Order: sequence, then C-alpha cells, then structure tokens
Amino acid sequence: MQNPAENALDDPVKEDAQVAVRAARAGASVVRVMYGTSLDRFGKPGGDFATSADLAAEKAIMDVLRAARPDDAVTGEESGRTGPADAGRRWLVDPLCGTLNYAVRSMLVAVNVALRAGSETVAAASADPFNDEVFWTDGTRARVRAGGSDAPLVPSPASNLVDVNLDPPFPNAPAFRAVDLLADAGFAARFRPRVVSTTLAVAWVAAGRRAAYVTDGHLRDSVHFAAGIALCQAAGCVVTGLDGGPPHTGPGGLIAAADPETHSTLLGLISTPSNTP
Repeated sequence: MQNPAENALDDPVKEDAQVAVRAARAGASVVRVMYGTSLDRFGKPGGDFATSADLAAEKAIMDVLRAARPDDAVTGEESGRTGPADAGRRWLVDPLCGTLNYAVRSMLVAVNVALRAGSETVAAASADPFNDEVFWTDGTRARVRAGGSDAPLVPSPASNLVDVNLDPPFPNAPAFRAVDLLADAGFAARFRPRVVSTTLAVAWVAAGRRAAYVTDGHLRDSVHFAAGIALCQAAGCVVTGLDGGPPHTGPGGLIAAADPETHSTLLGLISTPSNTP
C-alpha cells in the first residue's frame, strides 16, 4: 500500500493525475448523494437521456478542473467543448457512465475523468461512487485508491469473465456484432459473459476483476472510454482495436484483455466466420 501523500506533487504529470482523482471524487460524491432521489430527465438523440445527477456531477467535476487547470480545455458529456479550441491539453469528462442503471437505482456506474495532452492520455481517473474506489493512472503507474491508500492494479484472466458492450452504435455490423460473439460456442467454452453497461468494467480489467472487455465503436477522445483505456494500458493489459491493431485505428472498437492469451482467443473468435455473416 502507498499513501497518496507520498506522490510527488512537484511532478506536473503526477499532479495532473491527482487533479483527475480529485475531480472524479467530486463527481462521485454528487452521484452518491443524489442516488435514489427524484431525478429530472433530459432527452438526448438516439433515445438516450441525462438526469439532473449527470448535470450536477459534471458541474462538480468542472469546478475542480477550472480551479486547478484554468487554461486547459474540457469536453464534458453534457456541457460539450469549452476552453481554447486549439488547447494542447483537453480534459474528457463523463460524469455518470451508466445513467440508465443509475436511473433505475442500480449502483453499477462510474465517473470518468481523463486528460489528453497532444495525442496521448497522460492522466485519468475512474471512480466507483458506491465502493468508494478511484482507479487512476499518471500514464505510467496504475493504482486504485481506497480507504486512504493506493494499491497497484494487477490484471488477471483468472475470473474468465468478459464484459461485452451491447449498447449502440454498432458501426462495424454486420462484420462484427457483439451478440454473435456471445452466441459463439468457442466463447461459451472459454469465457462467461457479463454486461454491466458502464465503463467501470474497463477499469475492472485493469484491476483483475474481469478477464477482458469488448466493444464496437469509434472511441478516440471518447469521454466514456478514455479513462478506462488509459488505466488498462498503464496496468499492462493488451489493448487493441477489434482487428488487433493499435487502438483508434482500422475499424475501431476495443479489446482490452488481461493477458496475451485471453486477447488472442478473443481476437480469433471475433475474426472467425461464425461471427461474420
């Protein structure tokens, strides 16, 4: 265990990570307090919606970021892009990942904050409001903060649990369809599927609580996925697109696996004819 106070805050990169942690915790506090209350809903395209908790959590996060990094730009899921359009540093904020879960009083949600500098995500935090955990990275280390102490994130395939995102859009259909992967006999013989409908599950891959996570979609600068991808990369997971290439290239999508064998197995299943019409 490591005391967070031991982080050298005179190191700008490490300090950015602690700003991300503080921002994610501020949002998580709002999410926790508003859980189970009467929530206003605000419609969004594609049948999606935000709640008053999403908006309040994003404001809490933005307040932390604006106080600590007033010259940086921010992209918030609810508030859009703010700050200098040509900023070299941009924070990506998802104040409540799993809004539908939350709205029906399920505690499977995450609060995601990530910092992109140039083309790299250099700091990120993903908070679990109801377990009082914050998974964070400074781009090199990957840690979980709980009970006032930090512990390393250690990926493991031992659970054989693979989370698969079934939420649209599905830009690679019919070539790749998550439902076909779930129906594949090879998948059932090796893995056990989970669908929690929040990117908290991506952080769980870094933490050894999931063997892998699979999703379709174009995820570059995604407020939903940037933090989880950075956590998995810093923890030593195998992180690629659906074709096995670097993230954000080719057809896009994401395979984040705890180890090379799990990744290779999933990549083979995704590319087999049984998953292609």
